[in-house]
Amino acid sequence: MTKENQEAKLNIDGKEYKMSDLSDNAKGQLKGLQAAEVEMKRLNVQLALAQTARNAYMHALQDELPAVK
Repeated sequence: MTKENQEAKLNIDGKEYKMSDLSDNAKGQLKGLQAAEVEMKRLNVQLALAQTARNAYMHALQDELPAVK
C-alpha cells in the first residue's frame, strides 16, 4: 500500500479532498463542523430522554385523573 492510499481524505458533496491539501482555515471549519455534529447527537439523546420522561408523566397523570361522566 502506498502512502497516497493511506492519506486521510474528506468527501464533501461527492468530491474527495486530501486533508493535506486543506488550508488551516478549512481544517478549522472542519473541526467546527465535527463539533457541531457531536453536539447535535448529544442534544438528540437529551431530547429522546425528555420525550420518554414526558410520556411517563403523561401516563402517570392519566392514571390519577378522576373518571369523567
